[in-house]
Amino acid sequence: MKKFQEPPFKQNAIALGFTLGVHIVAIVGLLYLGMGKPPEQPKKITTILVKPEDLPPPLAKPVEQETAAENQAEEILSPIVDETQPENLPVAPPPPTAQQLAAEKQKAEQAQQAKLAEQKRKAEEAAKAKAQVEKQQKQAEAIAQKQRAEADAKAKAAEEKRKADAEAKAKAAEQKRQAENDAKAKQAEEKRQADTIAKTKAAEQEAKRKADLAAKTKADNATKLKAEQDAKAKAAEEKRKTDVDAKKKAETDAKAKAAEEKRKADADAKKKADTDAKAKAEADA
Repeated sequence: MKKFQEPPFKQNAIALGFTLGVHIVAIVGLLYLGMGKPPEQPKKITTILVKPEDLPPPLAKPVEQETAAENQAEEILSPIVDETQPENLPVAPPPPTAQQLAAEKQKAEQAQQAKLAEQKRKAEEAAKAKAQVEKQQKQAEAIAQKQRAEADAKAKAAEEKRKADAEAKAKAAEQKRQAENDAKAKQAEEKRQADTIAKTKAAEQEAKRKADLAAKTKADNATKLKAEQDAKAKAAEEKRKTDVDAKKKAETDAKAKAAEEKRKADADAKKKADTDAKAKAEADA
């Protein structure tokens, strides 16, 4: 989990606020003491002589429940005084003289002047303290404003860096995606071209095969036709030769037969002639 820590300028602002609060409380106290109501003038003291018979009788003391130790201590420390005796009666102070009254008046005026001077001094100190507090407050505000400005500048720089990083990352991702798309498109185009080339080559090969087949068929047909023609020509030539040979043989045989028949006829005719001649000769003999 992330720890969220307050920035330094906020902590300084809290400390400065606490310090300013303490100073303001001190200034308010000084102002209250300095601007308070001045003390009343001392009243004139009047001395009256009282006779013992004019004094009222002493009042009875209330009975208090005290411990034995307290009663004993009171008996030891407080001697019993008879207030009815003239020597024990309180003696009234003598009336003040004009010099004493003037001295007391001067003393009172001096006290009043001292009081006013003290009030003025306190007011001046309060004003100085207030001015000092205001100065410190302005300095603290300036420091806080400077720290806020620095923090804002840092935050702005961090935000700009984040945006720049995000833009760079997005740009890199876009470039990568574009490169991948270009690579895919290039690969697809190369595949299409390769397929087209392969199809064209296959078509050319098929056309060549068909042409070769047609040429072979034509050649075969020509060869077959030539063979047939050659066979027919050969057969015709052989038939012609056979016919010539047969005719020649027939003629030869006919000539030979005719010659043999002529020879035989000649031989028979000669033999008959010889026989006839012999017979005639014999007959003649």
